Amino acid sequence: MEKNQQELYEYARKRVKQKKRVYLHFILLLVGSLFLFITNKWLNVREEQDWYLWAITAWCFLFILHFLKVFVIEGFINKKWEREQIDKLVARQERHIDQLEKKINKPTDDTDTTP
Repeated sequence: MEKNQQELYEYARKRVKQKKRVYLHFILLLVGSLFLFITNKWLNVREEQDWYLWAITAWCFLFILHFLKVFVIEGFINKKWEREQIDKLVARQERHIDQLEKKINKPTDDTDTTP
């Protein structure tokens, strides 16, 4: 397998693994939320407070962050984007080096021979 194809395969495998973890996180969120509700309401663990709502809200917030990272951020900040940014920076650095070399190699007007 060529290096480029190997990179594409590894990237695809990584993305599938990330998506799989998000789906697993969602399932755990649902099961965990049900467990927290049952613990608080049916098993009467600190029943005077609805603490399960705070726990589920915090967990949902973490799930949303996880979801955004995998499906939104990784969707447009991927290997292709990374490669483009590197190419831009390298091109900018090369232009800057060329400008500096031109300044250094620029002939000066020291041939003025006035007495």
